[in-house]
Order: sequence, then structure tokens, then C-alpha cells
Amino acid sequence: MLIKLDMKSSVPIYVQLRNQIVLGIGRGDIGIGEKLPTVRQLAEDIGVNNMTVNKAYTILKNEGYIEIDRRQGAKISETVLKQEEFSEKMEGELELLIVEARLNGYDEKEILNMCKDIISDLKIKYVESPILE
Repeated sequence: MLIKLDMKSSVPIYVQLRNQIVLGIGRGDIGIGEKLPTVRQLAEDIGVNNMTVNKAYTILKNEGYIEIDRRQGAKISETVLKQEEFSEKMEGELELLIVEARLNGYDEKEILNMCKDIISDLKIKYVESPILE
């Protein structure tokens, strides 16, 4: 599992770690049911505190992306739980990204084409993923 963290970013490390794992799942880099490293191992591998990894894992568990069993550790969930607030979260985040894109000179067509390209790329690679269907 390749984790890219920016230690100089204003985004907290645990949020970056959470985001990298979600992207890994969506891109198929981390398989459904695949075991994740232990908190201690991942913290050591990426050079962060155990509590940072534990916080990211807790968020991922609460969001339904991973399952945690004290004996078997963390693994990617077979299905991601659909949350009622996800639609609201997605709309808010998309609105912010669209506003920022418009402020940076992107027009509607460019934004839509970029979205279509990303969705198309994910469908081509991972059409069989229960998460993306």
C-alpha cells in the first residue's frame, strides 16, 4: 500500500491518511477484504505517531470503509455502509470544489469533462467493485 503524505500540508496527517486509504480502495489498490497493517506497523512505516494512525482507522471504521477486530486487525469492508449524511457531504464538497474551479478560470464544460474523465477511469478499472456499483 503506497501512502503519500505531505507533512507540510495544513491538512492533518490523520485526514491525509484516511483520504489515501479511501482513494486506494476506490482505485483498487487496496482490495475488498484485504488486511491493513497494524496501527503500530503503519505508524512505523510512514513515520508518524501510533495515535495518528489509530485516529485515521477509527474514522474509517465509523464511515464503514474498514472493519476492526482485535484479534484479526483491520481489513477493508466487504461493503461500504451508505450513510444518510453522505449525500449532503458530497454536495457540500462538490459545491466548494466547483466554486474554487470557477474562481480559477475553469468553465462548466471543463469541470464536467474532468468529472466524466475521473468517473470513466474508475469504471474502466473497477467495474466489479461493490463499492463503485
